[in-house]
Amino acid sequence: MFWISWRKLAACAAIAGAAASLLCGYEFVRSASQSLFIGAYGRERLPVVMALAPVGTLIFVYVYGIVLSRVGARRAIVLTCLGSAALMILCFGGIVNGWRPASAALYIAREGYIVLLVEQIWSFINSVVRSDEGRKLNGPICGVASLGAIAGGFLVSRLPAGMSTSHLVAVAAASLVPTALLAVMAYRLGGEPQSGGGNSAVRGHLALDRFRSEPVLIRLALLVVVSQAISTASDIAMSSQAAVAFPDVDDRTRWFGGLYARLNVWSAFFQFVAAPLLLRILPLRVVHVAIPFVHFGTALWVLARPSLSSAAWAYMAFKVLDYSLFRAAKELLYIPLSFDARYRAKEVIDSFVYRLSKGGVSAGLAVAGTLSAVAFAAYPAIQLAASSAWIVLALGVTDAPRPESRA
Repeated sequence: MFWISWRKLAACAAIAGAAASLLCGYEFVRSASQSLFIGAYGRERLPVVMALAPVGTLIFVYVYGIVLSRVGARRAIVLTCLGSAALMILCFGGIVNGWRPASAALYIAREGYIVLLVEQIWSFINSVVRSDEGRKLNGPICGVASLGAIAGGFLVSRLPAGMSTSHLVAVAAASLVPTALLAVMAYRLGGEPQSGGGNSAVRGHLALDRFRSEPVLIRLALLVVVSQAISTASDIAMSSQAAVAFPDVDDRTRWFGGLYARLNVWSAFFQFVAAPLLLRILPLRVVHVAIPFVHFGTALWVLARPSLSSAAWAYMAFKVLDYSLFRAAKELLYIPLSFDARYRAKEVIDSFVYRLSKGGVSAGLAVAGTLSAVAFAAYPAIQLAASSAWIVLALGVTDAPRPESRA
């Protein structure tokens, strides 16, 4: 990669380090919040809290838009890191004092803060690299970030006997300090992108007008909707099977930690090896269309042989591709877009729409559950339908016109 400037490589290395710290901490809060919520409310209430998560995410995204307008991209990522850490500490205090709603608040906060910060990291990357550089760098950046996630999952799976699940929340909050410091370093090396299109506060903190002027954003939003339908269905199917297999909360937490550690090892392989190779030798259209075919196949397996093993593998298949090949390929579509598309509309799509679509499926399942028991087969059926829609949408997304301006 000697043809890429050293400052650009150093900036990408620093932001990848920030992502690694972020994802390491997320493994702690993800496993803890999942287990704590199930312990407090039962697995049958998971669709309810998933349905509420988009409300929290929308608040995160809107506040971020205001902060971005007032202080710029570099200070915005620092403030959102510190604000998220403070919110986790508050939830931790409520949990250790026996306030049951704190576990639900933590679950909702975890769903919002991680997408908000991850997408800010990618907004920076998409502003620093060109499309040809992104084909080479996006996969390895994902890979470096996954090393933190692997370490976090491994540590959670080896949870010491004297350390309770709730204490993992404080560790996650602490991880956001090095995340903020490394992000500042990346901005100093790569420069801070500036909006060139007038007053963003006047146009709106969410830059919704960009969906009209840059229509590729609408197709990307629809793609996120169907992908999250698969994610939600596979998540609930896997969690339901895990709750039956591991009734003890700490045993379940260790199992989740081990699952996420294996998931991240496979993700690293795809990030460092498969994604750069496939994006270099295959047309982008082929990559985008091939991914939902994999999910279609795993859904058929779960439908034919329902078990913890098949449900866990279907969930891991989705997450591995989502964290590696799909992420690297999808980000290439943002690189030519404007500042507001990369920093604002992207947050609407990849944070709010991401969680809203997941919450919408969860809400539907929650309502169905109040009327009658939801059959386990409903989850792979949702995955089959969403995979079919994804294939059609992927063809359209890769053909969508993209403006050349990066204002």
